[in-house]
Amino acid sequence: MSIPTGFDELIHPATRLSVVALLATTEWADFAFVRDSLSLSDSALSKQLHTLEEAGYLEIHKEGGGRKRRTKVRLTDRGRTAFEGHVAALRAIVEGAGPATAAEEAPRPQRQHHPEAAR
Repeated sequence: MSIPTGFDELIHPATRLSVVALLATTEWADFAFVRDSLSLSDSALSKQLHTLEEAGYLEIHKEGGGRKRRTKVRLTDRGRTAFEGHVAALRAIVEGAGPATAAEEAPRPQRQHHPEAAR
């Protein structure tokens, strides 16, 4: 089986896929909301966000300073398109492995052993 068009190796790891899926449901999200929603540490989330930002899949915006500093993230148009393509590719993979058609499920006729035929 070949890899379907749209499958994105960068998004595919579970943590990055979870981040992108969460961000796809909103315009902007606070860093703390993403971290808490996905049960990630600050450092683990920062690493994933940095990777996605380098690819142009998300934008990071920092507001304020000191203890009042807030970090917000959002998917870029490129990131949203990549996510939608990846989801479509995953669906194609799953559908390709779906239940067999009725013709494939039909029982095969069993050979009957007739002792008289062996003579």
